[in-house]
Amino acid sequence: MTHFEIDTNRRRFLQMTTAAACLPGLIGLPKTLLINDPMRRPFQEPISRSGESNIQLGLAAYSFRSHFEFMKGKVQKPKNNKKLSMFEFIDYCATQNCAAELTSYFFPPDADDAYFLQIKRHAFLQGVPIAGTAIGNNFTLGRGERLNQEISKAKKWIDNAALMGAPHIRFFAGTRQQLESSPDNMKIAIESLQHCVDYAAQKGIFVGVENHGKLSADQVIQIVRGIKSDWFGVNLDTGNFISETPYADIEKCAPYAVNVQLKVKVKKSDGTVTKTNLKELKRIFTESNYRGNIILEFEEADPFGSIPQYMEKLRDTFE
Repeated sequence: MTHFEIDTNRRRFLQMTTAAACLPGLIGLPKTLLINDPMRRPFQEPISRSGESNIQLGLAAYSFRSHFEFMKGKVQKPKNNKKLSMFEFIDYCATQNCAAELTSYFFPPDADDAYFLQIKRHAFLQGVPIAGTAIGNNFTLGRGERLNQEISKAKKWIDNAALMGAPHIRFFAGTRQQLESSPDNMKIAIESLQHCVDYAAQKGIFVGVENHGKLSADQVIQIVRGIKSDWFGVNLDTGNFISETPYADIEKCAPYAVNVQLKVKVKKSDGTVTKTNLKELKRIFTESNYRGNIILEFEEADPFGSIPQYMEKLRDTFE
């Protein structure tokens, strides 16, 4: 055996050991492996990027959530009889000259490997980059079979992302209330994310944890610094910090962002809702040197009529 073959086998062994050690609560491995693994950094640092801030725009399939043929595995009646398949959503992104985020909720329940490869082919021929995909997991269920099922489903969608050529997948950790309800919930959520991140890293896919469920900026940072991987960061949703200082919260998390989802409105903790300040977001992402996708996730009425105008505003601001 050559020296190269020995080194290669050793690296594969270490990668397999890393993946096995990442969730001791599920598979009974000693917790010291999680801490002492030499393949992991001691904690997550802000992302270092070369050059000036550079933004690519995209559109989330969730923007048309009422118009897809399927919703979370079930057939739904499209709103106003305006029906979309995932292929047609990609076509729409082509007309907007932007990337596509393909939310998992809207795929056919019988989608198989051949289907996902067809999605990849279709997007490539339309000149539409697949920015990523997204799932709606919950890792605050407590250790046991339900959590194991959530992790298995998450790993299956990592496989699907790899087939489609999606470089990023959005994960949830849990809601703020769930994470605060038990001292163990944050720990279990981080362990579960670590397990999935290690799996995704083997396929070259980034995992971004979203500030979903009214998480505070400090909770997001706690999760990020609890994960030890070069393939992890924040899926930063600009409309999900419900606080007195949502823009300060966004700025605090921006250095860790691997993907940005932009909402057209911001809500404060007193219930006040205002239009998103695009100039302020531009400042934040420029100063944090963010380079990557900003995905419009449009949650207002009339997406077909409103999105083209809003995409122009985003181009005027960020490009």
